[in-house]
Amino acid sequence: MPDQLKKIVIIGPESTGKSTLTSALAAHFKEPWIEEFAREYIEQLDREYRYEDLLEIAKGQLHLEESKAKEAEKFLFCDTDLHVIQVWSEYKYHKTSSWITEQIAHREYDLYLLTDIDIPWEDDPQREHPDPEMRQFFYDWYEQLTRSIGVPVVKISGDLNTRITTAVQAINQYFK
Repeated sequence: MPDQLKKIVIIGPESTGKSTLTSALAAHFKEPWIEEFAREYIEQLDREYRYEDLLEIAKGQLHLEESKAKEAEKFLFCDTDLHVIQVWSEYKYHKTSSWITEQIAHREYDLYLLTDIDIPWEDDPQREHPDPEMRQFFYDWYEQLTRSIGVPVVKISGDLNTRITTAVQAINQYFK
């Protein structure tokens, strides 16, 4: 992993275009991106996910991140980070694994792109909260959380082209 590698996290509530934006940024900058490990993990389950699964998801997410970081030259685009697992864990189970919180405390990222809820909800069997009030609730939670981390946060709104343009401009601004 290069010393100057910049890790950029795309974060936000469900169905806010995180994966689409992450892959578009990776293509634009010709750098790798990390998919959300939870999707693959939950797809393989033959039951509802449980609290214990969140630790396995967190470990899988970090394994993907470390693996892809070796391929990156300047940027690594992360479709989520452990903060998302922390939010889901706190919301659904009212607790978070100490391993997850320890990892959050020690991992460093350089920029957060916070995806807005201004695009239509798309149904997906893994998504849980389509109602506008819950989308706003989670958006507010992510906004408060990312602003407390101490690295730049850029709100990403609008249609896909506007989102990509805003994100590319932010990346170019912060990492000339």
